[in-house]
Amino acid sequence: MKKYMKRIIDDVLKEELEAFGGVLITGPKWCGKTTSARQLAKSSLYMHDEDNRDSNIQLAKTKPSILLRGENPRLIDEWQIAPELWDAIRFDIDNRSTEGLFILTGSTVVDESKIMHSGAGRISRLLMRTMSLFESGDSNGTIRLLELFKGTDDISASTDKDIEDIANILVRGGWPNSIGKKTKTAIRQISGYCESIANTEIKTVDGVNRDPIKTKSILRVFSRHISTQATYRTMLSDLKANNETININTVTSYIDALEKLYVIEDLPAWSPKLRSKTAVRTSPTRHFIDPAIAARMMDAYPEDLIYDLKTFGLLFESLVIRDLRIYSQLLNGKVYHYRDKTNLEVDAIIHLDNGKWGAIEVKLGSSQIDEAAKTLLIFKEKVDLKNGPSFMAIVTVTKYAYKRDDGVYVVPITCLGP
Repeated sequence: MKKYMKRIIDDVLKEELEAFGGVLITGPKWCGKTTSARQLAKSSLYMHDEDNRDSNIQLAKTKPSILLRGENPRLIDEWQIAPELWDAIRFDIDNRSTEGLFILTGSTVVDESKIMHSGAGRISRLLMRTMSLFESGDSNGTIRLLELFKGTDDISASTDKDIEDIANILVRGGWPNSIGKKTKTAIRQISGYCESIANTEIKTVDGVNRDPIKTKSILRVFSRHISTQATYRTMLSDLKANNETININTVTSYIDALEKLYVIEDLPAWSPKLRSKTAVRTSPTRHFIDPAIAARMMDAYPEDLIYDLKTFGLLFESLVIRDLRIYSQLLNGKVYHYRDKTNLEVDAIIHLDNGKWGAIEVKLGSSQIDEAAKTLLIFKEKVDLKNGPSFMAIVTVTKYAYKRDDGVYVVPITCLGP
C-alpha cells in the first residue's frame, strides 16, 4: 500500500473537528478527500459502494439514523448521493450537542433545495484541492508564507529544480496518484480524468444530459484563456470561430456545471480602497482547480511549454495560484487578484482574516523580476488601507530566494511552503 502523504488540510480538519459537530470536505474527484478523512475517522460509510448503494439510498430516505451509527468521527463518503443525510446529520449534531461527530466528503455541489437547513454553526466546509508542490515533495518549503507575513529578512534559500522540472511537474498535476509516476503515465491518467468529466461527470452533476463534444470544446477554450480575465462572450466568439454551434446560455450552463464539479475555480477580484479615483476591474481570473487540466486540453507536453514561454507563463501563474490557495487556507486567508482601469495588475493578493495582506507577482524568469518589482511598488502606493502590505513578493522559476534592496522578496516556487 502506498504510504500516506500528509496534506496541509489535515491540520485544518483537526481544528475544525474541535470546533464543529461535522466537517464537509469538498473538492475534485481523486484529490484525496477520502484518504485524508480516513486518517481521523473511526468508522466509515461509503455511499458509492456498489454492493450496498441501493439499500443505503433507501435507508437514507426512510431511516437515515441507522446509517449514522458508528464510532465518531464517522466518515460519510460521497454523502451527496443521498442528500437526505444532510438534515439527519445536522439533527444528530443538535441532539448530541458535541463536536467532532462526522466527516463528510463530496465531489459535487448539491442542490440546496434538497436540504432543509444549511448546517450553519454545526457543519464546517473545507475545500480540498490537488496537492501543492510542498505536499508532493517538489518544493523544499524553506520559505514559509507565514514567515513572509511576519516580515522576515532572512529568506536565503535555493532550489535544485529548473524550468524543465517545472514543465514536467505542471503537466503531471497534483493528484496524489500521479505523484512519483513517470510524466507520460501521469499524462495518461489526466487524460482519463478529462474524459470522465466530459463523458460522465458533467451529466450526473445536476441531471442535465450535456454533450461530451461540447464539454471538451469548452474545456479547450477555457484552457486557452487560463490566467486571464476573459469573459464568457470572448470564449463564445472563440468557439464560433471554430465552427461550434453554441450560444451564451449553453456556455454559461456548462461552465457552471464544471464549477459544481470543482474542475473550474476562478480567482475573484480584490477591491481595496484606493488613493485615486481609479476604477477597479471586478472580472475574475480564469483558473482550473489544477493547471494540468489546461495543459492536457491544449495537448501541451513539457517540451511544448519550453518552446512556448507565453503559454508556459500563463500555466505557471495558475500553478502558483493553486499553491497559494492551499498555503493560505492554513493561515485563514483567501487569494484574490487585482486589476484597475489603467491596467495595473497584480497576480495574487493574499488577505488574512486578521486584516494582514500581501501582494505577489508571478514570473517565469529573472529577466522579468525588475518590472514585476516596479509593478508591486506602484501598486503599494495606490492602496489606501490603514495597514500596508505585510510583504510583496515575486514567485519565479529561478534558483535563489532573496530580499531585494527595495524590500520585495524573490521566491522560487520550489522553495515556497505554508
